[in-house]
Amino acid sequence: MSFLDRIRDPRDLRALPQGELRRLVDEVRQRHIDVVSQKGGHFGASLGVAELTVALHYVFETPRDQIVWDTGHQAYIHKILTGRNDRLPSIRQLGGLAPFLRRDESEYDAFGAGHASTSISAAWGMAVGRDLMGEDFRVAAIIGDGAMGCGLAYEALNNAGHTKRDFIVVLNDNDMSIAPAVGAMNKYLTGMITNPAYNKARNLVKEILHRAPSSIGGVMEEVAGRLEESVKHMLTPGLIFEELGFRYVGPVDGHDVDALVETLGRVRTMKGPILVHVLTQKGKGFVPAEADPWTWHASGPFDKVTGKGTKGGGGLPRYQKVFGQGLVELADADPRVVAITAAMPDGTSTDIFQKAHPDRYFDVGIAEGHGVTFAAGLATRGIKPIVAIYSTFLQRAFDNIVHDVALQGLPVVFGMDRAGIAGEDGPTHHGTLDIVYMLGVPGMTVTAPKDGSEMLALLRLATQRHDGPWSVRWPRDAVPDPVPSLADIPPVEPHTWEILRNGPDAVILAVGTMVHAALRAAEQLGMEGIRCTVVNCRFLKPYDRAVFEEMVRSHPVVVTVEEGQVTNGFGAFLSRELDALGPDRRPLMSALGILDGFIQHGARGALLAEIGLDAEGIAERVRTLVASREGSVVR
Repeated sequence: MSFLDRIRDPRDLRALPQGELRRLVDEVRQRHIDVVSQKGGHFGASLGVAELTVALHYVFETPRDQIVWDTGHQAYIHKILTGRNDRLPSIRQLGGLAPFLRRDESEYDAFGAGHASTSISAAWGMAVGRDLMGEDFRVAAIIGDGAMGCGLAYEALNNAGHTKRDFIVVLNDNDMSIAPAVGAMNKYLTGMITNPAYNKARNLVKEILHRAPSSIGGVMEEVAGRLEESVKHMLTPGLIFEELGFRYVGPVDGHDVDALVETLGRVRTMKGPILVHVLTQKGKGFVPAEADPWTWHASGPFDKVTGKGTKGGGGLPRYQKVFGQGLVELADADPRVVAITAAMPDGTSTDIFQKAHPDRYFDVGIAEGHGVTFAAGLATRGIKPIVAIYSTFLQRAFDNIVHDVALQGLPVVFGMDRAGIAGEDGPTHHGTLDIVYMLGVPGMTVTAPKDGSEMLALLRLATQRHDGPWSVRWPRDAVPDPVPSLADIPPVEPHTWEILRNGPDAVILAVGTMVHAALRAAEQLGMEGIRCTVVNCRFLKPYDRAVFEEMVRSHPVVVTVEEGQVTNGFGAFLSRELDALGPDRRPLMSALGILDGFIQHGARGALLAEIGLDAEGIAERVRTLVASREGSVVR
């Protein structure tokens, strides 16, 4: 029986002799490789913290002691060790383990995590709450994988540092986020640790201590300790954290489980705010991931021997690839076009732009708010910034959108990837709120294309008009049709809708990804004798008032369909617009979208079908409303 088979929870782990931990690390790392190679999922980050995860659960009395992980994608091995090993193959699947951390999944998930840089703030709240309640346990925040580039982490450090409360922060420093980490802090951490002067001074201190005669060993030990402390303050990353009020410990080799256990064991008994600096390698233990941690941040199924993907490729490209290539064409034609992303060059395909126009590409790191305000500053100088950020991550910059862009009427274009249902990454990554929050921003042009060609046409129009903020959303999905070169895509008239099919019984006002599903629903209904009009409502605000009025006056049933939150969404917006038209011949109107709640993880198609946002779900809503309308007429 393997060690891992004996670990039902961390209590079993803590019963092992320390000398057996290295073998356990090897087993959990291999288990992670085995499962992700078969099922796909987040990969490199958890490999990098295998030793750290084992050491944390070995030293701390979890779940009484609270371990707060950042982002969550580095917690697969944490799940293995906390009673979820048997269920690990279900991760990211409908009804299976969550891809990130959830308090309702395990008592060992002290705080839910999916977005970056929340761990220190949350853990600090737990530490303060512990003291207010007179309780006695330890709290440790595990942050890293690029999350220290986000201002939220420094707000929390600043708040927590100058206190007497017992609080531990573990900095997992792997020189990466998803892509290689960017910014001054990353350069500072990396540069200081590798500084020859610092390492020479450390070695000198150790040599002095080692050579000291036993008769004066105590005195020399004290002198050497003071000397090393002085060197550390002059040259190490500890300086900035010590100035923030944290006692700095490290750097520690994150792949030496014995050193980690020894260090964390001492730290657990120390008082006040402590920061432990741990050096790890993302992708540790799997050679292709060590060589290319960016690519192996997450993966589809693959051959664990060769590293080659086993899931069939081909077919039409994803929206993000079409966006990246179209963005290059836009910039080729207009030297004022620039691209901004927030630590997601590969996920947004702005890495394609980076290669073509490196001087006009800006990765701001995990700092969405800064990225938006930075774009606003660029726009004041006549630059045309396109900000490419996942819909769910752009939520973090809402105030910047309102205050710094919209209030000043600045022409910033927001390209929102992963809008709607994002699939296996679940509720932390679904982009269900952007229609709602963008519709609520005064002066914002809100658009949603039906396909890849229309997406590029809308982006081009946004850069040409340059008359205020624009948003364009697209899904995590393949485009429905081949996309030609941008030069061959016809222009889109501003604020116009597109009537794609005519029928007198009902009209489906479809947004973005729902247009093709609405067309399939209309075809299905047509075979049942229900004739439907389908409209591509590519401009949500300002909308095509002429076509809207024509549709609602000529159809007894109106259904809006959007892949977004229905509460305060596009359907609700049009319902208010309908009220303004007056009571004459008011149609029966219904809004179809995502209901007020969080959608779980699973395959995108299965989730859309489950919430009624596929062709059958749309057809059923129209069918019910038409029958209801006809019944009321008969009465």
